[in-house]
Amino acid sequence: MQAIHPNPAQAARALQAAQRVDAIEPFRVMEMVKAAAAMRADGIDVISMSVGEPDFTAPDMVAQAAMDAIKSGATQYTESLGLSALREAIAGHYRACGLDIDPRRIIVTAGASAGLLLACAALVSEGDQVLMPDPCYPCNRHFVTAFGGKPILLPSGADERYQLTAAMADAAWGERTRGVLVASPSNPTGTSMTPQQTRDLLAAVRARGGFAIVDEIYQGLSYDEKPVSALSFGDDVITVNSFSKYFNMTGWRLGWLVVPDSLVPTFEKLAQNLFICAPTIAQYAALACFKPEAIAIFEARRLEFQRRRDFLVPALRELGFSIPVTPDGAFYVYADIAGLNHPLASDSSAFGMAVLKDAHVAIVPGDDFGFAAPERHVRFSYATQYERIEQAVERLGRILR
Repeated sequence: MQAIHPNPAQAARALQAAQRVDAIEPFRVMEMVKAAAAMRADGIDVISMSVGEPDFTAPDMVAQAAMDAIKSGATQYTESLGLSALREAIAGHYRACGLDIDPRRIIVTAGASAGLLLACAALVSEGDQVLMPDPCYPCNRHFVTAFGGKPILLPSGADERYQLTAAMADAAWGERTRGVLVASPSNPTGTSMTPQQTRDLLAAVRARGGFAIVDEIYQGLSYDEKPVSALSFGDDVITVNSFSKYFNMTGWRLGWLVVPDSLVPTFEKLAQNLFICAPTIAQYAALACFKPEAIAIFEARRLEFQRRRDFLVPALRELGFSIPVTPDGAFYVYADIAGLNHPLASDSSAFGMAVLKDAHVAIVPGDDFGFAAPERHVRFSYATQYERIEQAVERLGRILR
């Protein structure tokens, strides 16, 4: 029988993406990134306050551990749950914070994103609703959508520290609601849930038989109070963490989950099928992160982030930005622009482009982070050098005064 070879153009037109993809929105901020890149290509000095990535990279001892692994041939697959030595080291890190976490419950993942994908794959069924605050990191809601769930964003303001509260969850919980997904500290707001907020929210979810996924990837970058993990309030919580932020290993793609003991086989099965394992070289490198001399470096860098925040927040307020809650973690400031002396202060996207064009400073409009007045908000990242932040404030002052 003669094979049929369709016209390639016709075949391409016939291919259609899965319907769920229609509900996943692109990162609008990429338009800003592309515009900034084009300006730099033209020789214009653009200060980036848009990227959510530490300007610090992995310390030398971490890089050396990776090279040692390569030289010794330790580059093959690990078990899907991660290197036993790394899971033990992570458990030791929790012990230093006063938490006794069984290494068996720790699952090493290919970044926090893979951890969140695994959590949603394990817990979200078709049509399930998952509650989260608005504003929030856009990928969190898209992870839920990717597995057929429906993210329900609940407007959260300064009174709630831009976080999901027990009262909000109780009021919104419906027949199809299955759980909550929160982040503390949060992207884009840099605000954390208070211990009492966390305790109350988990109690409310537990009373309804729901699940709680808590993204704690920025918890190492906390400034005003010692952070309290959601793991302090029960063994039924799923937490997500990462080597990207506090440990400055963004491109290494390494994170971890802590899950209830009863769910470890479920997560292991999914990890085996979806990822096989996290990057082996990155896992060996991460072992060096827990050396005392490495922790000393990370702590010094955390204090440098705090120094930047302590300059930037009052400086922005002086320029007219409204920041009703001082961010206590991560490296973000979520600022209200409605009161600014600027003709585009009612449209964060247009304002962001104007700031890029006129002040040569790249920031992020609120559009990506939800539906609660995004046109009034912009996000600043202070993951850039202190001197550059000073220059950015000076440039902003020129166009706002």
